[in-house]
Amino acid sequence: MEVACMRRQPFTTELPKYQLLKQQLLKDYADLDEETLADTLEGISDLPEMITAVIRSALVDEALHAGLRGRLDEMRERLTRLELRFKRKRELALEAMAEVGLSKIAQPDFTASTRPGTPSLVVVTEGAIPPAYWIPQPPKLDRQAILGELKCGAAIEGAQLSNPKPVLTVRTK
Repeated sequence: MEVACMRRQPFTTELPKYQLLKQQLLKDYADLDEETLADTLEGISDLPEMITAVIRSALVDEALHAGLRGRLDEMRERLTRLELRFKRKRELALEAMAEVGLSKIAQPDFTASTRPGTPSLVVVTEGAIPPAYWIPQPPKLDRQAILGELKCGAAIEGAQLSNPKPVLTVRTK
């Protein structure tokens, strides 16, 4: 919480100053056009530079985010490959030990042994299973379907679209 407050502090002091300067300029020079007003305010206020610095920092954070996301995806793929590889190797060792009747291998760094596994469930006919074995699920709202219908103009009781929030668009060269 404190970090967010510290980051907003320059804006909390500069925004009112900027608005006051703008009001004063418009009061003193009523016929001032938008471009001249913007240029004048840019020259006497640090707010545009502050906003520019925040946007540049956001662009750096977005680039780091994209890079880390890509790296995480690569690492997840590698993790999946490693998991598949160790499972295959264990299966290969188990098959070889079972084929020759070897139940135990003792080494200085590990001991491997085979044992009978536990039976797992096989559902043959799902519809024939008695109701006592079914877990009732509470209904879940399909938010995407409702949003899609509302955007197409449908009226759905109990739901509506919110007012759109302003969006900052930043294009990089």
